[in-house]
Amino acid sequence: MGHFITFEGPEGSGKTTVISKVHEQLAKTYDTMATREPGGIAISESIRKILLAEGNDMDPRTEALLFAAARRQHLIEKVLPALETGRVVLCDRFVDSSIAYQGFARGIGTEEVMNINRFAIEDHMPDLTIYLKLDPAVGLHRIESNKRDHNRLDTEKISFHKDVVLGYNELSENYPNRIKIVDADQSPEKVTRDVMKIINQYLEQGVDHS
Repeated sequence: MGHFITFEGPEGSGKTTVISKVHEQLAKTYDTMATREPGGIAISESIRKILLAEGNDMDPRTEALLFAAARRQHLIEKVLPALETGRVVLCDRFVDSSIAYQGFARGIGTEEVMNINRFAIEDHMPDLTIYLKLDPAVGLHRIESNKRDHNRLDTEKISFHKDVVLGYNELSENYPNRIKIVDADQSPEKVTRDVMKIINQYLEQGVDHS
């Protein structure tokens, strides 16, 4: 069985950049695949467009269900087959995102969101999660500075993004053996070095997933 490594963090935390750099480095030694949520396959990419399109205001539970649906198809169609062949899978977001965004920031409740996702993923949790921790105001400023295309979540009030970070902080406290914190308020090169150190230690020694 391979290794399932997920990357989490608020908007503008640099996940896409870091995953690209980490993938490039790991691929020198391991059979590595990078993917993302929501997305990664045709069905999930179609759901992504609905979820992130500006103007698509929707009920929070509808949002949570759509994320879970995209996650399920992506997991079954792409992630699990890769893991079964022994690959290292790097995934931009997974269940922790739903708990932070819908459970905490939308106020649905962590257990309610987790129940939806238990049905979607069964018992397939990440082996290791990298949490790119960043002040939400810094992340939103980065998005503006980099002229990245806005999505529906970018336009939420700052209070929403602060709640997302509070959700991630609580998750990292509850699952310290799985979720490893990296300071994302550094250069991409320094963040990548910190992430690679954690991943290499995990791949060489393994971790306690409890």
